[in-house]
Amino acid sequence: MQITLRSLCIGFFFALCSFQANAQLLNDPASLKSIQNSLDKIYNYEFDDALHIIDQVEKKYPNHPVSYILDSFILYWKYLPIKDNPTKSKEYIQKLDQCLEAINKRYGKNSLDPEAVFYTMVARGYMAMMYNYRGEMMAAAGEGKKAYNAFVEGFKLMHKNPEFYFTSGMYNYYVEVYPEEHPIVKPLLVFFKNGDKALGLKQIDTATKVGTITKAESCYYISHIYLKYEAKPEKAVPYMERLVDQYPRNPIFLMKNIESQLLSGKYNEAGEGIQVLRKHHTGFFPVAWRTFQGIWEEKSMKNDAAAQKEYLAALKTPHDDQYTKEYHAFAYAGLARISARAGNKAKAKEYYKKCLGKAEYRSVIREAKAFK
Repeated sequence: MQITLRSLCIGFFFALCSFQANAQLLNDPASLKSIQNSLDKIYNYEFDDALHIIDQVEKKYPNHPVSYILDSFILYWKYLPIKDNPTKSKEYIQKLDQCLEAINKRYGKNSLDPEAVFYTMVARGYMAMMYNYRGEMMAAAGEGKKAYNAFVEGFKLMHKNPEFYFTSGMYNYYVEVYPEEHPIVKPLLVFFKNGDKALGLKQIDTATKVGTITKAESCYYISHIYLKYEAKPEKAVPYMERLVDQYPRNPIFLMKNIESQLLSGKYNEAGEGIQVLRKHHTGFFPVAWRTFQGIWEEKSMKNDAAAQKEYLAALKTPHDDQYTKEYHAFAYAGLARISARAGNKAKAKEYYKKCLGKAEYRSVIREAKAFK
């Protein structure tokens, strides 16, 4: 859910930034270009350059809600995962509170101005993401419900602005898949407009082609969908390879690219990426490259002993619930396969049981449940 809310809010933010409205900033091509450039810098982990660009926007438009959104966006990426940094998490929330205050000052309290509604939706969406980090899923869904009308408005704007293909596609897909995964939120979604997963995928793919500032988000999230829900990793590969080419300094994009390559059997390409990722020794990246090394040893080199060593090392390495939890599931599944090949069926069942305690990818869950 945290991925869904964040992506929808970011996408709607990008779309509004390129939509011709009556507000001064949105009719300022130079400032809009600066915003786009700052986002590219953030994606490529060039944070100092991004901050310099954002400062210029803030000087030209002091106390504008968009400034606080950009500030929160850079905090999110620079201190990923931000929930593990109490000081920066507090600063992140402060930026969102300042955004809400700026909305009230500029548009008036409870304003129905489209931009006021939009900026409020973004701020609340980011707060919903933090609720998810804390495991407060009902509260997060409630915040998402408050943003519902803004997303529905995006459906009407697709043919006027291609950036809205992303938000509309994400809505169409996730409003259907999320209740399937988390039945507890179904009562909160009963009045929501029905979605269409096939249409949603088509719309997000369209956004990767015709979108400008939503292109990166569209590539990332359609890849995530193909990996986690659709179990079609080969379809994720071209999108992630495109992102790595454009943003070579982004380790998250590199990590997901390697994952998609491994799961689709592109072992030579994945092996090269693993060596690059191994240079990241901090945060949650070690659990990723250890797991990937295990998969590569098992699947490409057919070396169960080396793979087992890597998988066991991965399981001793901390993971992050948002980005790398599934890698522990991958490791348990790998150990189960190795145990099964060694004729130790009981051990394989034990590992698959542990795998199910972590797994969220439908393909991994099916593998674990199918073992008899």
